[in-house]
Amino acid sequence: MIARKPQILMLSLAVATVLAACAKKEDAAPAADTAAKAPAALELKLDESSLPGVNRFQIGDLDTTKNACTDFAGYANGTWLAANAIPSDRTSWGAFEMLAERSTAIQKQLAEQAAAHPGATGVEKIVGDLWATGMDEAKVNAQGIEPIKPMLTAIDGLQDKDAIVAYLNESAAKGQAFLFGFGSLPEFSNPDMNTAVATQGGLGLPDKNYYIDADKKDIRDAYIAHIAKVLELSGTTAADAQKQAIDIMAFETRLAKASKSREDLSRDVSLYNNMVSIADADKLTPNFSWTKFLESQGVAGLQQFSLAIPSFHQEVSKMLGDTDPATWRAYLRFHTVDGASPYLSDAFANEQFNFYSKTLRGQKEIKPRWKRVLDTIEGQSGEALGQMYVKVAFSPEAKAKMETLVANLGAALKARIQNLAWMSDETKAKAMEKQAAFTTKIGYPDKWRDWAGLATSRDSYIGNVLAAQEFNYKFDLAKIGKPVDKTEWGMPPQMVNAYYNPFQNEIVFPAAILQPPFFDPNASDEMNYGGIGAVIGHEMTHGYDDQGSRFGPSGKFENWWSPADAKGFSSRTDKLIAQFNDYRTSDGQKINGKHTLGENIADLGGLATAYDAMKAAAGDTPDPKTDGLTRDQRFFLNWATVWRRNFTPEELKNRIATDEHAPAQFRAIGAPSNLPAFAAAFSCKAGDAMVRSGDQHVVIW
Repeated sequence: MIARKPQILMLSLAVATVLAACAKKEDAAPAADTAAKAPAALELKLDESSLPGVNRFQIGDLDTTKNACTDFAGYANGTWLAANAIPSDRTSWGAFEMLAERSTAIQKQLAEQAAAHPGATGVEKIVGDLWATGMDEAKVNAQGIEPIKPMLTAIDGLQDKDAIVAYLNESAAKGQAFLFGFGSLPEFSNPDMNTAVATQGGLGLPDKNYYIDADKKDIRDAYIAHIAKVLELSGTTAADAQKQAIDIMAFETRLAKASKSREDLSRDVSLYNNMVSIADADKLTPNFSWTKFLESQGVAGLQQFSLAIPSFHQEVSKMLGDTDPATWRAYLRFHTVDGASPYLSDAFANEQFNFYSKTLRGQKEIKPRWKRVLDTIEGQSGEALGQMYVKVAFSPEAKAKMETLVANLGAALKARIQNLAWMSDETKAKAMEKQAAFTTKIGYPDKWRDWAGLATSRDSYIGNVLAAQEFNYKFDLAKIGKPVDKTEWGMPPQMVNAYYNPFQNEIVFPAAILQPPFFDPNASDEMNYGGIGAVIGHEMTHGYDDQGSRFGPSGKFENWWSPADAKGFSSRTDKLIAQFNDYRTSDGQKINGKHTLGENIADLGGLATAYDAMKAAAGDTPDPKTDGLTRDQRFFLNWATVWRRNFTPEELKNRIATDEHAPAQFRAIGAPSNLPAFAAAFSCKAGDAMVRSGDQHVVIW
């Protein structure tokens, strides 16, 4: 994955806390006069003149007071970063965020058109209903907490373990998971078939370390205050809310101690591969029947499923037996209200913002309502909106040129594998077999998802959200025990991102990322190869990173490495870990080279492959030396342009603690410092910070 996507492990695309469910089909319209009264189809239009601009490399962005060989990030981006403060409703600002703003502005136009279209059907109705109800601020505020009162009443009635378990099951069946995620996942041994997986969950803070580390006590104190405030807003007295908040914190701390960290989960995909029989799962958690859970989810009849992190589920079972039901009620009440807060009145939405965005990430102001509503639409019906998006914002010409770039990158990667000095011919043959089996998805799905059965209305914003959550959950559960649909996408077209899926051995590039600085059909080749070319190479290289390399050409979890080559690979990745461990932020924070290893491998291999592909495409054509810069210099400078990004101090600290990607400034310099072509392009000398030699020089792919 090229950019951060919170709470989604792109190695699996399916290992995430599941939040979905299903609503009944709308009644058919009366037959009388249908033909005469049928509204005209919605013709979507885009006013490009009102859209925010894109971010391109400009010669004036260079900070010539700095030396490319010693401070490449500063040289390439220093001037731009100094001139581009973080907007008050953001926690970071750079190339990704600028494209996201542009994509959001397009989505706004489309949502407004859908909402204003009388008698809209299909995806336009879904998008229009979510937009109209979300934007009706007066109605949302008037409703207050009333829409979720039935949930809170049900929680208040939970007096014993059996009642709590029954409620957990019933809530999960509606797409409202509390303690663990449950959903479909391709089988590790047979990736053409879907199985079921249960994962860990239940925490309100970003990672288990937030509950334990001494330097995060201030955040824990703020979280306790947030819990108490949410409980007060829900109707609990101030005194009771404070006591319950302390109990909930102790409850979650216990869960955290039984959980794996984000680093653990990102660096060992096998944790999700723990197939057990239903009977054995029941024995493991005597206070929680998986037989009854599966029945309640409508997936009875399974012989086995993957129970990821079994020690976590054992602890949940113990807590069901030894924790006061009053604590369980408080925990469930808090998370019910907290999870619903973005869709409730301003008091709830503002409180959630104050803790999760302002305290944790340093965001100064809450996003305007229209942006928050679009975030909701993308989260609950992203592909529905994407179906509208590509009609106005993606050209066939862009797709055709991307296909050429992908082919060129594939050829370059094959050549790099063939020429690896450290790898045996036997393993090379396996690696090239995997490269030859890559499939590529560009822009948008060939087959759009069917949204029939999702009933939305103009009655209630949170009602629409809950209906979409249930619908999406049931959609996912329906995959269990069935063949994998390889036409499906893990991201909607309007998302500025890309990913590699090891189970299908595929690389995917949504339409929204195919814009400057990544991709410009009118730009010179070196700019596109330094932008989207490196992104293509990055996603390809994910097939060979420390986790992707554990999957074969068909997506099967298998070892295709010789012992000697596996050892050689590990010795090289260890050097890359050490490289990033040595990086420090300006305030002294240490980068975690192990947690970020997969992305760093992908950056290194991706940039090297893109450079080779650019040189092959250029052939013997003269170097144009645009703006006095050579072709190679512009290639590396556009790579750095992609990674220009300002962070709030809080966001930077949060990302270092939780994100499998290194902060952008280190991605700008990490890969190029290992490429002799970079040193040659900028006439760098041995000993310069951007020249790595000897044991510090890393070559993997």
